[in-house]
Amino acid sequence: MMNLLILDNLAEEYRKALGPKFRDLSISTVKTTIYHEILEKEKMDNLIEDTDILFCTKISNDLIKRASKLKWIQCRTSGVDYLTSLPSLRKEVLITSTRGIHGPQMTELALLLMLALAKNFPRMIENQQNHIWERWSPPLLQDKKIGLLGVGVCGKELARKCKALGMTVYGIATAKRKMEEVDYFHTSQELLHVLREVDYFVILAPLTPQTEKMIDAKALAAMKPTAFLINMGRGEIVDEKALIETLRDGKIAGAALDSVCTEPLPKDSPLWNMKNAVITSHMGGYADVYVEQVLSVFEENLQRFAKGERDTLLNLIKW
Repeated sequence: MMNLLILDNLAEEYRKALGPKFRDLSISTVKTTIYHEILEKEKMDNLIEDTDILFCTKISNDLIKRASKLKWIQCRTSGVDYLTSLPSLRKEVLITSTRGIHGPQMTELALLLMLALAKNFPRMIENQQNHIWERWSPPLLQDKKIGLLGVGVCGKELARKCKALGMTVYGIATAKRKMEEVDYFHTSQELLHVLREVDYFVILAPLTPQTEKMIDAKALAAMKPTAFLINMGRGEIVDEKALIETLRDGKIAGAALDSVCTEPLPKDSPLWNMKNAVITSHMGGYADVYVEQVLSVFEENLQRFAKGERDTLLNLIKW
C-alpha cells in the first residue's frame, strides 16, 4: 500500500472523491490555507517521512528534505515553479501538473478584465455607490488588437474567443507555429514589435528564468498610451516597480492584475488606489467545478502510476 498525502485547503474533498476509487491507497490529508500555510503542523510532521505521493501546490524545502520516500508530486496548478525551485527536491521525484484544465475560467476572467478596463467598469460601480447618473462612449473590443504572451491551452482558448469578438490576435511563444486562432505569430525576440502594435497585452505564460521581469520598463515604454496590460500569469513576469511608475505617469491606459509579486498584495501597495488599475485576488484558475477539473487529471495519473507507468503520466514535467 502506498501513502498519498494531500495538502490543500480542500483536502477533505479530494480525499472523499479518491477514497472509494483507490482502496489500495492510504490517503492522509493536512489542511492548509488558500496561501498554502500548513494549519496542522503536528499532523504533517508525522506523515511527511512516509509519503510516497504528494498532492500540493507549495511545500517548504525543510519538509521536502524529510520526504525520503517521495516518488511523485501531483501539483494542483499549471505552474510548478514553486516546486522545481526547491533545492532539496530530488531530481528522480516525478512532477506532474494540471495543465490544460484552466482554459474556461482563465479566459472568462481575462475577458471580464478586458471589458472592465475598456468600459471603465470601476467608474460605473463608483457612480452607482455615489448615486451619480453619468454617460460616456467607451471603446469597443471589436477591431482591436490583442497580444498574448503564452499560447498554450489558455492562450489558444482566449484567442478563439477574441476572434469571435472581431479582434486581431498576435501570439508570442518560444517558437512560431501555425494556429487557426492566431493571426500573427511571433517569438519572444519580437516582443517589443508586438507591444507597439496591440491595444491589449495579456500575460498567460508561466514563470521561468526567461520570462522573469520580461515586461520591464523598456517593454512598458513600447506600449501605446491607449493600451492595457493584463497579467494572468505570475506576478514576477512584470517589473512591478516599473509598472507602478508607468501607471502613475499615465503612460499606458491601465492594467488589470490577477497576479502580483507579493500575494496577498500588501495593504500599502500604491496599486490599490490607482484609478487605472484593476486588482483581482489571483482568481483566474478557480471555478466552482475546480475540484472535478483537477481530479480529471489526478485520477488518471493515479491509475497509470498504480500500473507502474511513469513516462506516460499526464503533464509530466521534464526537469
